[in-house]
Amino acid sequence: MNKKNNAFLLMAVPGFILFFIFHTYPALQGIFYSFTDWKGYGNWNFVGLKNYINVFKDDRALDAYIFTFKFAIISTILVNIFSLLIAIGLNSKIKFQKTLRAVFFLPYILSILIVGFIFNFIFTHLLPTMGQNLGIEFLSKNILGDPNLAWVGIVIVAVWQAVAFNTILYLAGLVTISEDLYEAASIDGAGIWRKFWSITFPLIAPFFTINMVLAMKGFLMVFDQIVALTGGGPGKSTESISLLIYRGGFEGGQFAYQSANAVIYFIIIVVVSVIQLRFLERREGGQ
Repeated sequence: MNKKNNAFLLMAVPGFILFFIFHTYPALQGIFYSFTDWKGYGNWNFVGLKNYINVFKDDRALDAYIFTFKFAIISTILVNIFSLLIAIGLNSKIKFQKTLRAVFFLPYILSILIVGFIFNFIFTHLLPTMGQNLGIEFLSKNILGDPNLAWVGIVIVAVWQAVAFNTILYLAGLVTISEDLYEAASIDGAGIWRKFWSITFPLIAPFFTINMVLAMKGFLMVFDQIVALTGGGPGKSTESISLLIYRGGFEGGQFAYQSANAVIYFIIIVVVSVIQLRFLERREGGQ
């Protein structure tokens, strides 16, 4: 038995070493540099909590946080609504059910950057051309060039691609519900909405919790869609925290400062995820 345990341990060691080198060590190094004035090159000095204090005084960082949370909240709500509706539809007895499941999952396996560049072309050239030819004023405008509408394009792309994964999770929850419950509810005269609120939603509540937490975490870390669609523009209207940290840290000579920003951001994401879990799990218990 000891030999078997040793064999398992030896197999895990290479993975642990790689994880430490490429994940844990850089993270610890970033935390260390967040207490310095290092620009990413040259010498550095300890500055204590100065970087952390300056983040809270930075208007650009505040705007990025506001945009990121607005984007994440709206996208999380939309992706869960669409995913649940699609999952319920795919779980019903319709033709080509398995084929449709595969089709709906395709967006998730595509590269986010490639999808972003494709939609960039659609929003910038295809839709405006169609709008002008059809005489539709709203479509004639490139929304990615409008500071007030550019975020809508990012939400559309992010939700379109994220729906696939969330749909699969909801489908996994729906197949655990016995048809006998729906038949009994029908005999009692329950309608579609009554069945949903009294049977479907309570029984898939754990899957709803998982989807909400994963979606929120993923959208808070939005980066690729913004790079491909707007690059943070027009101006700084669609600059997310991840993009700000990347640009300031690797292009703006603010490595230490943005490392502090990254630490704060990490703590915020963890806090938001924990609050979501506590609230939604409590709700599950109250079903």
